[in-house]
Amino acid sequence: MDVNPSGVVTLLTDFGLEDPYVCMMKGVILSVNPVARIIDISHHVTPGAISQAARMLQETYPYFPDGTIHVAVVDPGVGTDRRAIVLLARSHLFVGPDNGIFSPIMEECQALVIHLSKARYFLQHVSDTFHGRDIFAPVAGHLSLGVDPLHMGPIIYDPVYLKFPAPYRKGGSLYGRVVQVDHFGNLITNIRRKDIEEFSEGSIMSVRLGGLRIEGIRRTYAQTAPGAILALFGSSGCLEIAVNRGRVADRTGLDPAEMIGREVEVTRTGADAHQS
Repeated sequence: MDVNPSGVVTLLTDFGLEDPYVCMMKGVILSVNPVARIIDISHHVTPGAISQAARMLQETYPYFPDGTIHVAVVDPGVGTDRRAIVLLARSHLFVGPDNGIFSPIMEECQALVIHLSKARYFLQHVSDTFHGRDIFAPVAGHLSLGVDPLHMGPIIYDPVYLKFPAPYRKGGSLYGRVVQVDHFGNLITNIRRKDIEEFSEGSIMSVRLGGLRIEGIRRTYAQTAPGAILALFGSSGCLEIAVNRGRVADRTGLDPAEMIGREVEVTRTGADAHQS
């Protein structure tokens, strides 16, 4: 398989940084390839939140050079009969569990998926609870050295796909959901700029989330007064609800984890925001 490794390996997990788990994975990768360059995407994915990790990976990987190996381990099914896989897509390699974490990438482009079944590329002893260290990390190390992924197992044609909620229209409104609460307390939705452009028909938009209602969509945070709530398109191109110089997540009265999946309604100004 014609993939020229860049020597870069990214890591995305829900392991946190309080425990040594991430460090162990890095040690294994470097034991296989001492000159690998390891980059952390994040280790603060909400535990078990496959969809959150999938979105992070989809947004992040295009900014890395071709030949980068991306290891994504959010794996509530570790130790079960779920498969370990490597995915080739757009000259990048993705390593992780076959649990749908790579669904957005497989949907946006043609991908080759290989079942990691050749134990010689794993650690000698594979635990039932830490495949990130014992399978995915050593596989990434070998891939970064140029090992052909086709040597690691057979091609499969039935990888797990997860269908993530998409924005939809109903009764004159556009509905989406909060999919991430970032470090700044911004609420990031799955409503894309093009969804709004197709829906707005040139009208000013009103955004509602629970008891919060925002008139208009701004271009920058500074277009509102400090402490004011606003809606804008973030760097990902998705609609965000934020506070200028503050944390909108703190205004909801809910834990950030409880915000994930909350419904967001967008209406044209003058339309009945509660029409159904």
